[in-house]
Amino acid sequence: MHRHFNGLKTTALFAGIWVILLAIGALVAGGRFIWIFALIGVGTTAYGYWNSDKLAIRAMKAYPVSEAQAPAMYRIVRELSTKAGKPMPGLFISPTQAPNAFATGRSPSHAAVCCTEGILGLIDERELRAVLGHELMHVYNRDILTSSVAAALAGIITSVGQMLMFTGMFGGFGGGNEDDRPNPIAMLAMAFLAPLAASMIQMAISRTREFDADEDGSKLTGDPLALASALRKLEAGVAKAPLAPEPKVVNASHMMIANPFRAQDVSRMFSTHPPTAERIARLEDMVKHPGKR
Repeated sequence: MHRHFNGLKTTALFAGIWVILLAIGALVAGGRFIWIFALIGVGTTAYGYWNSDKLAIRAMKAYPVSEAQAPAMYRIVRELSTKAGKPMPGLFISPTQAPNAFATGRSPSHAAVCCTEGILGLIDERELRAVLGHELMHVYNRDILTSSVAAALAGIITSVGQMLMFTGMFGGFGGGNEDDRPNPIAMLAMAFLAPLAASMIQMAISRTREFDADEDGSKLTGDPLALASALRKLEAGVAKAPLAPEPKVVNASHMMIANPFRAQDVSRMFSTHPPTAERIARLEDMVKHPGKR
């Protein structure tokens, strides 16, 4: 059990997304379409699962590297994956000076770990080991699947919300029976509030998974302070060289070790990452209280 119960929080947050999706189905035509929305959710979840190993790689224009091209990455990842008893993931580098790293893939057997050129020039090898340990734990904890599914469900809720906006304003659903028609005011309210709530829950899921990857990655490497040091450098590095908030990058940002955008571009409520100071404090607490659970 993690000391902050992040797995339980993630389960509860996922339940919240499903409740929103099914609530939309219940609202439309008195609940007659609720099974359709459940099927949409299942289908979108399956699609997000199967394609979770492609989104961030494509968004960051990353390319695969050989051991001769990235000897330090290979040495560290081989050591840590062997220690964890897991298969070696593919290694990639993204040709951007924005410092960051991410892991992607639906399982340890279908995974990739990527560093940007910016982070490789910013942190030392000890810090790189800590960062790669964090990313490997995202793979081992199936966080890429979790985050991808949450993003897919939030996306379908947003799309359905837009549909509700149209039908609430111009009529629809329910045929000629007045009693079967949903309340247009309720539909408009759902159209506004459901996507907002789904996005907030999606971001909260991402934040809980970052805390677990910090903790588990530090246990894998045995060096929480190295990750804390890397996070400090990353926060300063992102401030100097942020990524442009393009749609593809925004959709993949939850997979990255640090928020890749300027602080003013993303409010705390909608951030995919916890505050860096809070993450560092938790890592330092692991060293001060090593037996704490």
